[in-house]
This record gives sequence, C-alpha cells and structure tokens, in this order.
Amino acid sequence: MFGIFKGDPIKKLQKDYERLSMQAMEAQQNGNIELFGELSQKAEEIGKQIDQLKEKSS
Repeated sequence: MFGIFKGDPIKKLQKDYERLSMQAMEAQQNGNIELFGELSQKAEEIGKQIDQLKEKSS
C-alpha cells in the first residue's frame, strides 16, 4: 500500500547525474579543469549505479 509513495531510485540518480554533468560542463567552460574532472568522475560513478539498477530490474 505504501509502495506508491516510494520514489524511483533510478529517477533520483538520473537527476543527480544530469545535475553533475551540467556543473562539470560549466566548470570546463570556465576553465576550472580540476573541478571538471572531479564532477565528471562523480557523474560517471552515478551512471554506473544507474546501469546496475537497470540490470537488476530487468
């Protein structure tokens, strides 16, 4: 019954991935390559988590 209120973890991770990707792009455009690398790495890790969750749900 309460399962309808539970959020989809993939959607939350997808939003985090998109947010980090945008921040990384902005950092790159501003010339902050170190921050770009950090944010890109975090986004990549979240992307791997998304892939793992999708494999489990299939």
